[in-house]
Amino acid sequence: MTGQTTWLDQARDAHRRGDVAAETAALDTAIRADRGNIPALLAMAELKRRLADDRAAGSYYRLALGTAAQARSVPPSLHPGLQRAEQFLAETDRAFADHLLGQLRGAGIDTGNATPRVAEALRMLAGEQPLYLQQPNMFYFPGLAQRPFFERSDFGWAKAVEAATDAIRAELLAMVDGASDPFGPYVTAAPGRPPPNNPLLDKPDWGAAWLWKDGAVADGMAALCPATLAALELAPQPVIPARAPIALFSRLTPGTHIQPHHGMLNTRLICHLPLIVPDGCGLRVGAETRRWCEGELLIFDDSFEHEAWNRGVSDRTILLFEIWRPDIDADEREQLTRIFAAIDTYGEQ
Repeated sequence: MTGQTTWLDQARDAHRRGDVAAETAALDTAIRADRGNIPALLAMAELKRRLADDRAAGSYYRLALGTAAQARSVPPSLHPGLQRAEQFLAETDRAFADHLLGQLRGAGIDTGNATPRVAEALRMLAGEQPLYLQQPNMFYFPGLAQRPFFERSDFGWAKAVEAATDAIRAELLAMVDGASDPFGPYVTAAPGRPPPNNPLLDKPDWGAAWLWKDGAVADGMAALCPATLAALELAPQPVIPARAPIALFSRLTPGTHIQPHHGMLNTRLICHLPLIVPDGCGLRVGAETRRWCEGELLIFDDSFEHEAWNRGVSDRTILLFEIWRPDIDADEREQLTRIFAAIDTYGEQ
């Protein structure tokens, strides 16, 4: 007789006799012997449900589902139990959220009148909002505030850059009206590398006219966009050989959607100076969505999941550039510059 048959027979026999203590002991023994015993976890969850201990039932159901998610294969005989677990958790999560928000409303607190951070915490606790964190796909710098958006008023240089909006827009329009369109696809494949899995690959829907690229002023831009380049000098841009600064005019054509993604680093912030913005455009960073307003900087941490769209009827164009995060000090910036330069020289002959 196998060990599983022993605990299962003991639990079933105790259940038939109505001996809750013995049934609990048999299941607990099986789980302690093998915390990944999905049948025993599901059986314990069902027992807790019969005892009206929904919080305990939920704990065992979650462990069963988590174990099943990591298993190479799950026997079909367990599928109904796992589906029942998912249904139970969905129902109890909703009941918990209703209870919690009802209690708080009785105390005069809800997501409408709580402070922004408390309101966000409540939405996450109630399962109404996912938890978004920095997840750069190349380099993570620890200890930085988990803050998707930064306010223009946080930066002393922002007003001076915004004051140049009309001059920057004029240079953009003159360039577009010139002999050749300076925009090319933003998403391209690097020579000798696999193409990115991006639906906008090589498409003009998301266009880029580079001002600074790979740490150098792009060809011809010094003559075409002197006011724009002068405005960029006001911002604390990273200076890293062959990497930064970067700056470009970024254009989204009507109907374009940049799918959710993460940036490469959390040591920088991305700045958008909106130049031409029709109705129906937006940017989501983490859980917060904002609209571009012409002449007003939007500054955000692109290591959070973010997406952008143009649901308007004409092109949306912004000036995009990057800056150091303000909570990285001068010594750290110098050391990070050396790190990134060393990364970029790997493999050089």
